Amino acid sequence: MKNKNGLLKKIIFVAVLVYAIITFINQQKILNNYTSQLDTIKVEIAEAKEQQEKLNDVKENVNSLEYIEILAREKLGMYMPNEKVYVDNEN
Repeated sequence: MKNKNGLLKKIIFVAVLVYAIITFINQQKILNNYTSQLDTIKVEIAEAKEQQEKLNDVKENVNSLEYIEILAREKLGMYMPNEKVYVDNEN
């Protein structure tokens, strides 16, 4: 009888130990997944901050004469009076 109780205790101990190990491994997988997601989100935040800084720079310069002149030249193809424009046709 004593031998059966000792064997039963060992089986229960091993079962609990196996359960604990499996649970630990699953928790590590979940933790690694969350860490990976956190790294991805940090990169996205850094990119968004860079974009925000660029947009803030544009916002500050949008009413300056230099910015208006650049837009007029690049986007609208305009030029200053009495300015000679040369077109390169060697494409």
